[in-house]
Amino acid sequence: MNITFLGTGSGVPAKHRNVSSLALHLMNKQASIWLFDCGEATQHQILHTPIKLRRVEKIFITHLHGDHIFGLPGVLGSRSFQGAETPLNIYGPKGIKEFIEISLKTSGTHLRYPLYIEEFNQEGKLFEDNEFLVSTAKLVHGLPSFGFRVQQKDLPGPLLMDKVKAAQIEPGPILKKLKDGRSITLPDGRTVNGQDFIGPPKKGKVVTVLGDTRFNERSIPLAKNANVLIHEATFAKEDHLLANEYFHSTTVEAATIAKQAGVKQLILNHISTRYQAEDIKTLLNEAKEIFPHTFVADDFSTFKVPTSFS
Repeated sequence: MNITFLGTGSGVPAKHRNVSSLALHLMNKQASIWLFDCGEATQHQILHTPIKLRRVEKIFITHLHGDHIFGLPGVLGSRSFQGAETPLNIYGPKGIKEFIEISLKTSGTHLRYPLYIEEFNQEGKLFEDNEFLVSTAKLVHGLPSFGFRVQQKDLPGPLLMDKVKAAQIEPGPILKKLKDGRSITLPDGRTVNGQDFIGPPKKGKVVTVLGDTRFNERSIPLAKNANVLIHEATFAKEDHLLANEYFHSTTVEAATIAKQAGVKQLILNHISTRYQAEDIKTLLNEAKEIFPHTFVADDFSTFKVPTSFS
């Protein structure tokens, strides 16, 4: 899986940082893309990336502040104009359905594809299919704000070619049956069990995306042992009083959550416009003093989700 940041600023857009949105590339057979938040001008940001709107299958909204949802009507309309006909699912807190429906109705926007909107207020499992399990929990913010834990299910183990060769099994379509774990009869009359030729399953990856939040321990279960934690860091360490007042987090607080949750990698985003390019190194170093495997995302930064823990 890969992550592309489309907007990494907080509150209002700036020349160097647009407001919140990121894309999770699942890297599956369908080349599926999930968006998390959709701030103003998200579709403009997408134009500078290889992302195709028709590949966007799901959009998860952390909360209803404008810098996280004002880009939705444009993205939905453009996805239709570009010929997408596959369904799109949107998950968000109560109120997201009304916002979308009023926006589309008032602007006379007609979608060519099925749109499903699921409002949630609960914690726990939000979505599950054969590949992924998505769970959510409420954070601490001025509006109801949620974090998401995307758990990739374990992948099938590889076909062990050394065992295949040792069993004198010839290459061909028969290998596909072995990889599927099926019992097959070979041309020479032997019957073999495909399970004997498959390695152990590959551990699925975990990506945790948090909405805006004041520092709190509710984030830890969502982020527990995640391969990547994406955490807001609106303020620097010295501005911790402002962070608390405005229901946001500092660099140090985000790093503390990452350390306590035992994640593999921390990516900071939602950076206040008060910090310029020359300040980013300071913000990064503050977090790295607590959690060394920290990065600060810029708009259009792409990160490969690191491998699972051994």
